[in-house]
Amino acid sequence: MNPTALIADDEPLLAADLKRRIASLWPELDILAVCHDGVDALARLERDKPDIAFLDIRMPGLTGLDVAARLDFPCCIVFVTAYDQHAVEAFERAAVDYVLKPADDARLARTVERLRQALGEPSALERKRLAEAVAEVLGKVSPGNTAQPAWLKWIRASVGDSVRLVPVEDVRYFQSADKYTSVVTAAGELLIRTPIRELIEQLDPEAFWQVHRGTIVNAKYVTAARHDESGRVLLSVRDRPEQLTVSRGYAHLFKQM
Repeated sequence: MNPTALIADDEPLLAADLKRRIASLWPELDILAVCHDGVDALARLERDKPDIAFLDIRMPGLTGLDVAARLDFPCCIVFVTAYDQHAVEAFERAAVDYVLKPADDARLARTVERLRQALGEPSALERKRLAEAVAEVLGKVSPGNTAQPAWLKWIRASVGDSVRLVPVEDVRYFQSADKYTSVVTAAGELLIRTPIRELIEQLDPEAFWQVHRGTIVNAKYVTAARHDESGRVLLSVRDRPEQLTVSRGYAHLFKQM
């Protein structure tokens, strides 16, 4: 019987790309489902009990860590993550695999090789080490913990049938646009589905300042702040012709400019 797997990633294009590349590297692997949130992933895992689960760490509903912590059957876990180094170190010590985004084919080939060797019912010791690694990482990112959070480093934006990776440090500002969020760089504008209220929690607050309910600006690119005739604060941003309006609740950020 062929081994089975599930893929869970909240970015449909990335999930499809991962499925395609794994299928190419491991044709015998039967991928039973592709899920886009943690709740659905956990339900499908509990129902189908695949041999392998590729879990994105950041997903709505339940994170990949939450899903892994709730599994009560033998399953080889591969975390697909853009997470910070302390998580990677924890998974390394636990001898579970992880794939840092964006992963290349060479890295996925190593993952496939490790999974081929690990298939079969994981030992009690391996399951215990996985549980400990998940608990350690969850503890380090708990609300009461003072460890340095893993701030977002890359923005994944869909462009037609492809995914474009944009370094967060290159973004001039983010702005709500109907059901999407505009990612504005010196070169132009891309759209993502992540709302502003979720983005602000993932961005380094020392670099990215919310200046309006629907706008987050990269502070290092703000070149000037001025008041218009009505008293509003307007920001000029390097490499961009437009000006950004600062709502009154955030005007204090620019008193010294």
